[in-house]
Amino acid sequence: MKHGKHYVDAAKQVDSTKVYDVNEALELACKIASAKFDETVELHVRLGVDGRHADQQVRGAVVLPNGTGKTVRVCAIAKGPAASAAEAAGADIVGDDELITRIAGGFMDFDVVVTTPDMMGKVGRLGKILGPRGLMPNPKAGTVTPDLAKAVKEAKAGKIEYRLDKQNIIHVPVGKASFGAEKLFTNLDTVMEAIAKAKPAAAKGTYFKSATIATTMGPGIRLNTLKYGV
Repeated sequence: MKHGKHYVDAAKQVDSTKVYDVNEALELACKIASAKFDETVELHVRLGVDGRHADQQVRGAVVLPNGTGKTVRVCAIAKGPAASAAEAAGADIVGDDELITRIAGGFMDFDVVVTTPDMMGKVGRLGKILGPRGLMPNPKAGTVTPDLAKAVKEAKAGKIEYRLDKQNIIHVPVGKASFGAEKLFTNLDTVMEAIAKAKPAAAKGTYFKSATIATTMGPGIRLNTLKYGV
């Protein structure tokens, strides 16, 4: 639960009964972000699907046009030419069996893990460690690929993964409050369009149940999602 003066002051400026147009919501979020650090703006989208069914899963990845605003540490698990390509593309940590052993032992100094299909047999053993942290490489997210150079560059450029949690909600960062409403809008719009396109054929009824943005220390601001047409 968020408490403190920042939150109370910010909450007074948000009408909790109102559904805001996206631009207006982002301008308001930037205005009320008053913490001493650059707050992250997060998007929370509740979908009208049942993620317990395989044919209603919503998952994918998208590169935010303006990045996430944070430095992304990329770990590449690969060998041979793929490892060299990942290193040349700017991966922070590159290795194979020894690196897998280090991660199994608790090494977690990274934000994204990428690997090649031939390494997945070994990387799969790290599922219990990487899975709960949302770091397990996945072909749908483009983090299991023969083209590691591309995967590393995209991760560094601000590629984010979106997926349903157990409550059928997607939580993703769309940038920092310092970006300003215009850049945040481009990022948020890119994510919403991607989620709209990912609507499963089996989904019935209203797809976008609700969407909210909030800064790290701020209250939720409800969004009007009609422009996304689902």
